[in-house]
Order: sequence, then structure tokens, then C-alpha cells
Amino acid sequence: MTRAVFLDRDGTLIENRGYICEFSQAGIFPFAAGAVRRLNRAGYRVIVVSNQSAVARGICSQEQVLALHRRLQEHFAGLGAEIAAFYHCPFLADGSVAAFRRQSPLRKPAPGMLLQAAAEHGIDLAASFMVGDSLDDIEAGRRAGCRTVLVRTGCGSESESLFLPAGPRPDHIAADLAAAAALIVDAGQKS
Repeated sequence: MTRAVFLDRDGTLIENRGYICEFSQAGIFPFAAGAVRRLNRAGYRVIVVSNQSAVARGICSQEQVLALHRRLQEHFAGLGAEIAAFYHCPFLADGSVAAFRRQSPLRKPAPGMLLQAAAEHGIDLAASFMVGDSLDDIEAGRRAGCRTVLVRTGCGSESESLFLPAGPRPDHIAADLAAAAALIVDAGQKS
């Protein structure tokens, strides 16, 4: 079975710039490609899992999100950083687009996208990590059985302050994706 690192998109892999529909709107963190390459070299399959309620809100079309993800995948590949797949949840219970207005087991904090990716890519979830900047990312990873890393980019610093002292916490906290990749590679060498 394969080990994976699941990455949230906005605030983790790229800057959180609100709802974006086009590649030209994406602010890619300068350290992101290096972090993905480091994970690739350590034998981790990198997979992006992202809530994209902009589809249900009528801000972006499903086709725009898919095209944006293809362009991001091509961009990173051109830098020698392989992102194996992008998964996204376009659904929202109170969305304005009827076709996407519903509850979904794919929407984080539910683990649906991680479970789907694990089934499709032969991933050992217990040997994998979920990296993100929100409580929902950490909860999705926890529910899927992954180890979790909260990054302080995006809304990560704010999310860190919301963890309850006695409640579930991420396994690790890192400054950004580069620091998270270093931590994950180190943890993988020790296990």
C-alpha cells in the first residue's frame, strides 16, 4: 500500500485569496513546489483535497474548478513536483445552485475525499498525513485515520487558537507546507 500526504488547497498549497475560479488568480506559495518535491522523493503520493463551495454558491462552475486543478497540477509538474490527484467537494447544504445544494460526505470535516482517494490509489491511511490550515482539515484527517499537521499559513494561526485544551488537536503544528514536509519526512524515516 502507498503512503500519501493529503493537502488542503487554499491556505496550504496556495494562498487563501477567497473564491478563485482561474489559474491566474492563484497565488502559489514560493515554498510549495519544493515541499511537494521533498514529499515525492520520500515516497509519499501527494493528493489535494479541497472544499470548493464556490460551485454551489454559483461563483465558479464545476468546469472552472476542474480546469484550475489541471493547470495547478501542470504547473507543479513543470517544477518537478508531482501532485497525483485533486479531489474537491462542490456541494453545500445551503448553496444557491440546485444541482450542488446538499449535504455531502465529501465535504470536510467529513473524511469522504480522503476515503475515496485511498480506495482509488491504494493508500494506507494509517501511514498517511493530512495537512491543512483549518479545524475541518484536521478533523477530516483524524476521522480518516491519518496523522495530522496544522500549518499556520492561511487561517492556520487563527485555527490554532480555536483548539480546545481538552479536545482533539493536530498531531503536529508547522509554520508552513515546507516545514510540514520536513516534519513528515523526518517522521517517516523514524517509523
